[in-house]
Amino acid sequence: MTDARRLTSERKPLLLKKLLLPLGGPLAALLLVLLVWDLAVRIYHIPPYVLPSPEQTWQHMLSDMPVLLQGFRITFVTFVMGFVLGAGAGFIFAVLMDATPWIRSILYPILIASQAVPVIAIAAALTIWLGFGLAPKLVIVALVVFFPVVVNVLDGLNSVDKDMLNLVKSMGGSRWSIFRYVKLPATYTPLFSALKLSATFSVTGAVIGEWTASTSGGLGAYLLQANSRLNTAGTFSAIAFLALLGVVSFLLVILLEYLMTPWRTSATARRWGRK
Repeated sequence: MTDARRLTSERKPLLLKKLLLPLGGPLAALLLVLLVWDLAVRIYHIPPYVLPSPEQTWQHMLSDMPVLLQGFRITFVTFVMGFVLGAGAGFIFAVLMDATPWIRSILYPILIASQAVPVIAIAAALTIWLGFGLAPKLVIVALVVFFPVVVNVLDGLNSVDKDMLNLVKSMGGSRWSIFRYVKLPATYTPLFSALKLSATFSVTGAVIGEWTASTSGGLGAYLLQANSRLNTAGTFSAIAFLALLGVVSFLLVILLEYLMTPWRTSATARRWGRK
């Protein structure tokens, strides 16, 4: 019992260190930004309609919290649905282009050329084609996610060792088993790299969609209203919630990566039990 207690007492500081170190840096950076922001407002006597102080922004957030939370919920739902749609479509297209070279030779140049067109340039056209509501917003968010997922998953599929593929074929592996046990795991690392990048960029896509086709509010609509009323504190409040949405989505992708790629953090497989 003595040895067990000693080992437990030694593990507690290690666990605290693992928890505090990842959180300490971001919290310190946030406090530094708030401090510089507050000092700039006080030293240069910047009027509130140009740049409100952190305290004024916080007070506005507290006074308008129900509306901001409602807008956050609407934007978050739009973001998640569009993100899943774009990631799923991108993954399927990448697998099809890898399995059929002639499809890749036709679609890949078109995908590259499409990235030269800004999403905001086609937002109005999507509104005309799909009408106001949820559909054009989902398409805009999905377009932001689609291309990075396609490119990264294709790179993962092409990086599979040819000798490994030949070995599995010589052992009687079917096309499905080769994809499931050899090719699919090779796509996880590039896929989650694309999803991490898209997690923050897709927030911008959700806001653009709400600017052009929103009928149910959201943080994008709240931001437009605050700008039209020269409500700088409201603008910064909406920006703070959009930043929170980006951070939350990024952390969710990291959590999903941790669950789906256990070999990157542990030498032994995780056991999924009833508990």
